[in-house]
Amino acid sequence: MKLPPLILASASPRRAELLRQLQPEFKIVPSDAEEIADGHLSPQELCRINAHRKARAVAKKIPDALVLGADTLVFLGAEILGKPRDLDDARRMLARLQGRTHQVVTGVCLIHLHGRRERLFAVSTDVTFRSLTASQIGNYLSKMNPLDKAGAYAIQEHGNLIVSEISGSFSNVVGLPVERVGEELTAWAK
Repeated sequence: MKLPPLILASASPRRAELLRQLQPEFKIVPSDAEEIADGHLSPQELCRINAHRKARAVAKKIPDALVLGADTLVFLGAEILGKPRDLDDARRMLARLQGRTHQVVTGVCLIHLHGRRERLFAVSTDVTFRSLTASQIGNYLSKMNPLDKAGAYAIQEHGNLIVSEISGSFSNVVGLPVERVGEELTAWAK
């Protein structure tokens, strides 16, 4: 058995690049689903729900396709660090993360409405930041655009300047846990 036509329900170029490592042929159909932010849910629950909402919104329009939806958030304890509003907010986020370990959680939903199949999971990676001065934070922000990135950073863009250690999937921190998604796609095709 082979996979149905695959659709990535995301406009993220980083996710598309990561998915291409596993599956060179897929379409991109960004989801218009609203993300929720509920402080009563665990990070894994929240990311799984948002991934499901994104994937299902696209799957309803194209029920014969296998739709992959994903949602990545940065958590410092119970606090969600989403995309910064502006550069000052990005500086504030990086100052909060400096010298500490936080979690990057990606929820993933694979759904094929016509085949009545669905797989929903979340992957968590621990990321430890170096101790950073305001000048080092400013230097990092001068090298990349933090405004479309949860937690105001991109590990793949000069991450060595701010990150001292990761425990878990590197690609998960970028936006898609390639190892786990690969396992799930292989299992799906059987």
